[in-house]
Amino acid sequence: MAKYPIKQSLRNIADIISKQIGQIDADLKTKSTAYNSLKGNLQNLEKKQTGSLLTRNLADLVKKEHFILDSEYLTTLLVIVPKILANDWLANYEKITDMIVPRSSQMITQDNDYCLFNVTLFKKVVEEFKLHARERKFIVRDFVYNEEELAAGKNEMTKLITDKKKQFGPLVRWLKVNFSEAFCALVHVKALRVFVESVLRYGLPVNFQAILIEPNKKSVKRLRECLNQLYGHLDGASAGGQSNASIDVSEFSI
Repeated sequence: MAKYPIKQSLRNIADIISKQIGQIDADLKTKSTAYNSLKGNLQNLEKKQTGSLLTRNLADLVKKEHFILDSEYLTTLLVIVPKILANDWLANYEKITDMIVPRSSQMITQDNDYCLFNVTLFKKVVEEFKLHARERKFIVRDFVYNEEELAAGKNEMTKLITDKKKQFGPLVRWLKVNFSEAFCALVHVKALRVFVESVLRYGLPVNFQAILIEPNKKSVKRLRECLNQLYGHLDGASAGGQSNASIDVSEFSI
């Protein structure tokens, strides 16, 4: 009575329901967009940590000792090598170009298809090295070892996981509450529809009773036949039926 006052006109009640559902829909879009965005960002980070060495984030695989840092002339590159070419890499990486530090490469890790190697060389030949390495099917990953950035990346992952957990519980509770609200609104819309269609069908003054029947799945056809026998004569488009027919209500759940 408080939410849908019966003293209001049908139009006003319909407007109240429409406004309520519109607000629920708008809030749902806002909340779901925010949660799905957070979830998507987290999934992207997880893919980078669990995918192939060609695409995954290398930050959690490498250590400081794998790199030459703070050198004016030298730098360390990370190279992805197909497993079947690992021996070829170890035998020939020093010959890919000039100015490669001998015996500077070691295998850091591997997955099912690729191995991750480091190699130290002079900065002036980096681009040349990348070009010739690509010709041999060795892929140089762009990576700069920076402890602050690596720590920030790990903190971002932790923050996203925490934020997702914080949003999930309230979102589920909101959905449960507002599903109930939306379902109640739907029932009221159907009640309005029954009233309006009954007035249009049977006319005024109002002299009809709306009943909700939930048949067993196998009894739907039988129920329609019985209702048609009882009330078919009230439908001007119908040929009419027997008004004294009876329904075996034990077949139906009302």
